[in-house]
This record gives sequence, structure tokens and C-alpha cells, in this order.
Amino acid sequence: MAQPLLLDSTWRDQQKFENAEAVYQCTIAGTSSGGSALSSGGDGQFNNRMNTLETENKELKKIVDDMKKMVSKLESRVTALEGGKSSATGSKPAPAPADDDDDDDDFDLFGDDDEEAQAEAEKIKQERIKAYADKKAKKPVLIAKSSIVLDVKPWDDETDMKELERCVRTVVMDGLVWGNSKLVPVGYGIKKLQIMCVVEDDKVGTDDLEDAITQFEDFVSYMCLFTRLSILGF
Repeated sequence: MAQPLLLDSTWRDQQKFENAEAVYQCTIAGTSSGGSALSSGGDGQFNNRMNTLETENKELKKIVDDMKKMVSKLESRVTALEGGKSSATGSKPAPAPADDDDDDDDFDLFGDDDEEAQAEAEKIKQERIKAYADKKAKKPVLIAKSSIVLDVKPWDDETDMKELERCVRTVVMDGLVWGNSKLVPVGYGIKKLQIMCVVEDDKVGTDDLEDAITQFEDFVSYMCLFTRLSILGF
């Protein structure tokens, strides 16, 4: 059975092979007739691919057009908003940027202004410090003082109490001021001298007063501190 087929001169599928040969020849020649040959050969894959690409291209083009429209609308809206602000505030358009030399000059001038501002601020600070120091210097300083009542006892009832008081008041010290006095009975006809004074604590001590008063030995037998009251004064 195989032998008769080999001897058979009939070329089956002749049309298929001829179409393939035509496509090959068109491809080699570079002519556009290859497309028609492919179509005539029944191969629709190329046409389907081309149609798909054309459809995708149209969709992309539509998307790009829509984006362009959106960008154009946004630009128009931004322009309108900026124009409204400019007209409301009456601001002028920003000046064109200067060249490098102008930038350097502006920087130097700005530095000078900054130094002048710092110098002015330092001057104001020094003036305020000086004014505060002057005000503090003029303010009276508080001085600690004490009001003291001293008891000075004579030797006996024959002691001249007026002379005793005079001697006591002759005691003079920086920061000592004598006040009122009185005679207070002690007993057996003896009276003691009770005298008040105001002293500055930093300048006069009770020991100093005792030493100064007891030096009048002819009149004073002893002296003691009766009471002391601390006060503040100028």
C-alpha cells in the first residue's frame, strides 16, 4: 500500500504550500502584499493582534486626553485663586531674581543690618541695667536697729541722780541716740535711772554701752539691760 502512495503524482494540499511560499517570498521582498497573503492563508492572529493594539492605543489616548483636561482645569483654578488673592491684598508681583553679584550685595547689606540691630539691642540693655542700678542706689537701705531701756543704779540714796543722768547722756557713739528717762524707786529711798536709747546693731553693742556708763564710778554702782526691742529703720 505504501508503494502506490510513493508513485502517486497527485499533490495534495497544494494550495497550502503555495500560500506559504507566497508569504515567504513577500517577506524576503519586503512588500506589503505579505499582509494580504497572510489573510488569504487564513492566519488571523496577526490581524487580531493589530486590532488589539489599536484598541489599547485608543484607550491610552483617551486617558491621556482626560488627564490633559484635568490638568488644564486645575491650572485655571489655581490661576483664578492666585489672581483673587493678589487683587484682594494689592500685592505686587515678585521681582525677577537678580544675578549673582546682586545676591552678594544683598547678603552683605543684610549682614550690616543684623550687626546694627545687635548693637542697638546691646545699647538698650546697658541703658536698662544702668537705670536699674541708679534706682537701686537711690533706694534707702534698711538698717537693723534696737530700742533699749537701760537700768542704771546709783551707790546710795545720796547720789545726785540729775548729775548721774547728765553723765550718762554724755556718752556719744556713732549709731546711738538717747531718748526719754525716769527715776524708778528701788527701796530704802534709793531710786534708779531708767533711760531709753536707740542703737544701730552693726555699730553699737550693749557691752559698749555698759563699759561707757560704768566708767562714771562716783555715781554708778552697776548698769543692766532692762529690755530690748529690735526695729528696722532707714
